[in-house]
Amino acid sequence: PLVVTGDDVKAAVREYAYDKCCWVFEAYDRHERQDREAQVKADCAEHFAEQFEGRLDEVADALYYLNKEIMRTKILEQGVRPDGRSLTQIRPIWCETGVLPRVHGSGVFTRGETQVLSIATLAPVSEAQVIEGLGTETSERYMHNYNMPPYSTGEAGRLKSPGRREIGHGALAKRALEPVIPSVDEFPYAIRVVSEVLSSNGSTSQASVCGSTLALMDAGVPIKAPVAGVAMGLIKDAHSDKVAVLTDIQGLEDFLGDMDFKVAGTMNGITAIQMDIKIDGLTYDIIAEAFEKCRKGRLYILDEIIKPVIAQPREELSRWAPKMFSMMIPTDKIKDVIGKGGKVIQDICATCNCKID
Repeated sequence: PLVVTGDDVKAAVREYAYDKCCWVFEAYDRHERQDREAQVKADCAEHFAEQFEGRLDEVADALYYLNKEIMRTKILEQGVRPDGRSLTQIRPIWCETGVLPRVHGSGVFTRGETQVLSIATLAPVSEAQVIEGLGTETSERYMHNYNMPPYSTGEAGRLKSPGRREIGHGALAKRALEPVIPSVDEFPYAIRVVSEVLSSNGSTSQASVCGSTLALMDAGVPIKAPVAGVAMGLIKDAHSDKVAVLTDIQGLEDFLGDMDFKVAGTMNGITAIQMDIKIDGLTYDIIAEAFEKCRKGRLYILDEIIKPVIAQPREELSRWAPKMFSMMIPTDKIKDVIGKGGKVIQDICATCNCKID
């Protein structure tokens, strides 16, 4: 049944727990804040057990909206976010390449409590993903997959096939990187990148963009430019004109905020955008401010974080990556290379342990 929280419960919870909820948000450490929140929730359940017998769901609901109000007010009035950052401050970042010895390219990108490991694999163009439509058949030479297993959020759960969210995040990261992927003439390989979320506290899709840039350059893919992404948030007061645009939102700010605005791009421009919005009244000024703050954040990540780790794609491929050699054969000699029934070319493949396209 639908539970509608009564005004009497809201008033009682506010009077008893307002200061306690303020105390919750005095803790900037995520785990300490969650412990405090659980403590206040248990305290309220015990305190109101007799007064609101059978209505503890309403107490929990009132407590949720009280926490939401306090967090949003603190951001709007004081400019202080749940983890103590300013509105434009990005969480501490570190990254690394070549973390996996056997793969063709790998990179780890960590921003706050969000960490993504991206792995790049190279193969012959003939192994591009074939997409069969109703009347046409196409192929995708560049593939990007995103996985977010339960352990990344501290949960124990089944490892299953990607859901709509994972597929969507993979598509967003692919779109962000596709414009910088070299043409098949420049780089005759099929490319697959898999981004594994190791730890999550917001903005994993944009961390996968950054991690994939590292993995591609580590693999020696001559991308046109490094790509980075930042997620922007929004807190908008419904009763006034007060607005706060947040750079690099974390999970709580996404959950209790009004917007998740993901922007990825290079030093020179934007390659992908995605927006989740929960309110009406998104103005041009808000969008312009979000784009500008995102631009500054993106340039900071590219210039100060990624560039010192790997400034440009490696000149040589991994020793484990397949090597491609191209040669032109006169048209009248092709039949001699193939042989009767493909015998000659099959013999070359078997003898040299190679694949010929």
